[in-house]
Amino acid sequence: MPRFRLRVPHVYILLAMVILVCAAATWVVPSGEYERTEREVQGVTRSLVIPGTYEPIEKHVSWHGALLGEEVPGRASPVGLMGVLAAIPRGMEAAADIIFFIFMIGGVFGILERTGVITATVGGLLARLHHRGAVLTVVLMTVLAVGGSTLGMGEEFIPLVPIFVLVARRLGYDALYGVAMVEIAGQVGFAASTTNPFTVTVAQGIAELPLHSGMPLRILFLVLALAIACTHLLRYGRRIQHDRSRSLIATVDEAWADHSADEDAATPPFRPVHGVIITACAVIFGFIVYAVQAEHWWMAEMGGGFLLMGIVAAIVARLPLAEAVQAFVRGQRDIVVAALVVGVARGIAVVLEDGQIMDTVVHAAAGLLQQVPRDVAVVGMLGFESILNLFIPSGSGQAAVSMPLMAPLSDIIGISRQVAVFAFTCGDGFSNMVIPTSGILMAMLGLARVPYGRWLRFVLPLFGQLVLLSMVFLVLAVRFGYQ
Repeated sequence: MPRFRLRVPHVYILLAMVILVCAAATWVVPSGEYERTEREVQGVTRSLVIPGTYEPIEKHVSWHGALLGEEVPGRASPVGLMGVLAAIPRGMEAAADIIFFIFMIGGVFGILERTGVITATVGGLLARLHHRGAVLTVVLMTVLAVGGSTLGMGEEFIPLVPIFVLVARRLGYDALYGVAMVEIAGQVGFAASTTNPFTVTVAQGIAELPLHSGMPLRILFLVLALAIACTHLLRYGRRIQHDRSRSLIATVDEAWADHSADEDAATPPFRPVHGVIITACAVIFGFIVYAVQAEHWWMAEMGGGFLLMGIVAAIVARLPLAEAVQAFVRGQRDIVVAALVVGVARGIAVVLEDGQIMDTVVHAAAGLLQQVPRDVAVVGMLGFESILNLFIPSGSGQAAVSMPLMAPLSDIIGISRQVAVFAFTCGDGFSNMVIPTSGILMAMLGLARVPYGRWLRFVLPLFGQLVLLSMVFLVLAVRFGYQ
């Protein structure tokens, strides 16, 4: 009897289908909105919903609106045919900052690859740690998880993917293993936030809790979640080292499948010029991380910092200008799908905002949680935040929408606000591993050339384990009065 295997379509097709479903929902789901107020949270002015102010909005339905769209003051307009077609271009406009940031990263890594610094460095590293792949994996994932948990690093990890993929292949693993080291570690840290300024800090500020309170539970959660993630990845790694045919991407990762001793022999020797490039890039990268926190840099400034890396590397390696430009363009060409998928995904939010149904969904979920027992409600909060992340894949943006409602709701149902914040960070962080609207995930998969469907087959069992761990912690937090 042949095995049934679910085939996930190309990510563009998958996202287009989600856009169509959301557009159809704007005709069926009642429209409505909350009033919003501007409030400064941790030095940043945010638009927060005001609890108790939800008002339904009557829909304006017409043939003209169904085809070309039609706006009527004071009424909501369901998304028509032209709205669906325009959603992707408008999504690309809205996500232009991260799209061009990804293009910049691709170009800079094209230059770094041309200088030979990446392959030479990886070759030297693996010459010393060739038989200690498991130790190297745990150490690297721990460092990245701490970065995600404390500094909220996410986009900053995207440039590491090509390096980690190369390391994974040289250790006998595949590209999926390499991207998993970066993505899973970063999102585990993001979910188990300790001082993450984009999630737990914003959420605690909105919930009027002492900043960085409840730290012991979060640290314990981080340790356990990271242990589960490392175990899952190492088990997969051992399996494919023993039998390459068991790799989930054996049929698509040609570079790994063709890997041989000849490739190792072709690794260029590590030269002093490579050391200078690495040192310069490390200093620039460190300053970028600092500036994001201290100077509030974002995509444009970060992109400029990475461009400086490429310029410095080309100068130090004495690359001819024409050769450096060709490498830059080649690197950008290789990540077109990874960059543009971010804009396609943003089209979902465009449709929901145009149809004015997002606040309706939030309002309905809050009302439902009010009617169930505390243990069920806290698990429901986790599920709600996970689903909401599909439509608002920004941690701080999701906090601004959900926490003004979840904080007072937790008071009503007898759950501490600290627990509501914990449900938010877990739901926001772990779901980033699976949702196709996560720009970071899609950019990383694109850079590693790992199909989204293959990634799901690998990560869904881990996602289930981490969600179960979150549920256990949340129920225990309710039972023991976590504050």
